[in-house]
Amino acid sequence: MKYTVILPAAGRGKRMGAGINKLLLELDGVPVLIHTLLVFENDENCKAMILAVNPDERDEMEGLLNRYKIKKPVKFALGGAERQQSVFNGLKEAGGEGLVLVHDAARPFITKSLIGRLAEAAERDGAAILAVPVKDTVKKAIGNHVAETIERSSLWAVQTPQAFRISVLLEAHERAGQDSFLGTDDASLVERLPHPVAIVQGDYNNIKLTTREDLVFAEAILRQRDRQNI
Repeated sequence: MKYTVILPAAGRGKRMGAGINKLLLELDGVPVLIHTLLVFENDENCKAMILAVNPDERDEMEGLLNRYKIKKPVKFALGGAERQQSVFNGLKEAGGEGLVLVHDAARPFITKSLIGRLAEAAERDGAAILAVPVKDTVKKAIGNHVAETIERSSLWAVQTPQAFRISVLLEAHERAGQDSFLGTDDASLVERLPHPVAIVQGDYNNIKLTTREDLVFAEAILRQRDRQNI
């Protein structure tokens, strides 16, 4: 299934504590952003990439695209104060019909096989997300005391990409704007239409790099992939 992917890339990554956009940090000598873009660069079903960026960083990111010879069409959109605004700005650049994926640029370990399964589900149902079953015991708290233990068999930890028919996601974002609703992910906006959202089981290695500790896990995943020639 052919698709366009939107990658919000304007976040400052304060929890990383690096003093720069975390996407510019390097893993095995290559910026995180490039690790992520290369997955889509090498996927024949990806038609184009849209980067929602801070205008002050656009030149640097364009330089990286040239340095690492990214050949797929790349459009730039204005990064917003909130991720939701960045995605909406990117969505307006996508235009037309078809499928759009929204992916955290700080998730460099997504795979073509997962993207393919996700796109098929979105083509069928109009909206689909990647998620993995929650492994830990989850408790609801009031203050510093346990209120109840949540039954976890129905709980999923959501990842990206998330995939949608462009018309469905555009309607969801427009309605959220009208209602001044700020969601935690794009699927939460689509759920408000309401519109069903399919779940495709993801991969526990599809981590988002948020803190310094995540960089340690990322290096371990890279070493494992090198051993397996992935």
